[in-house]
Amino acid sequence: MKHYTVEILDSKTKTQLCFLDKVEPHSTINDIKSLFHKSYPKWYPARQALKLDPKGKALRDDEILQDLPVGTTATMYFRDLGPQLGWTAVFLAEYIGPLLIYLLFYFRLPYIYTHKYDFTTSPYPVVSLACACHSFHYVKRLVETIFVHRFSHGTMPVRVIVRNCVYYWGFAAWLAYYINHPLYTPPSYGEKQINLALVIFVLCEAGNFSIHLCLNNLKAEGTKCRKFPHPTKNPFTWLFFFVSCPNYTYEVGAWVSFSIMTQCVPVALFTLVGFIQMTIWAKGKHKTYIREFKDYPHLRMPILPFIL
Repeated sequence: MKHYTVEILDSKTKTQLCFLDKVEPHSTINDIKSLFHKSYPKWYPARQALKLDPKGKALRDDEILQDLPVGTTATMYFRDLGPQLGWTAVFLAEYIGPLLIYLLFYFRLPYIYTHKYDFTTSPYPVVSLACACHSFHYVKRLVETIFVHRFSHGTMPVRVIVRNCVYYWGFAAWLAYYINHPLYTPPSYGEKQINLALVIFVLCEAGNFSIHLCLNNLKAEGTKCRKFPHPTKNPFTWLFFFVSCPNYTYEVGAWVSFSIMTQCVPVALFTLVGFIQMTIWAKGKHKTYIREFKDYPHLRMPILPFIL
């Protein structure tokens, strides 16, 4: 059996960092990262990006050495991705913040509004309803993170986590400030508008949870066989007939209904920004499905049925 030698260079300076001799041909990129980690303990595998070209894409952990377009001496370029954090910790950090921040404004803690409003409550029931809906949304996300979502061993750079937390926490504070403000006025069409929005919100939250359960059951633990999601007997999953990412469709629907319920501009802006980002993710996932599965349904759109 022939063996490989792997030379690892710094992607910026091109200086040699490591030279691995007698590497098995069936070794994966993750195996090579582990060997590199032995020479440089501070660069654990999740922190490493290995490329065949300094400006190219990072190699996947499951790619096999002998399948790469290299000779028996392979040259790889290393880039430090920075400190990493696991996905579960990432989502917990992103979701606990908005949940707690909103409650600070709802209970009108001192120094948020003028002193005479400290620990007072709004006379409008919609304010309490909005708090309940907002809290339910993020509690649901936390429960899904812990019990439903099945994460790979992937990680996220700490600098990206900080940026995401600023986004979620900042928007939560902004919309909570106005919804719980002493001068807040209820929606123009009163209870009809609020009740309609509440029904839509509950349906979208139920739909979002149903899709996450469906995606969780799609890939049995320990298997590597990739499949694309199909509708099940659960009516909420029937949206799979029309879109590739109904979880995003339901998520947008929930925030649209929350915007209608509160009739608050910051909520509408948060919904718009979220819709743009989720559309980008949905389009990427949709293209991946089309590329990987020849029998993928042509009727499906990324996020909005028949439109987008």
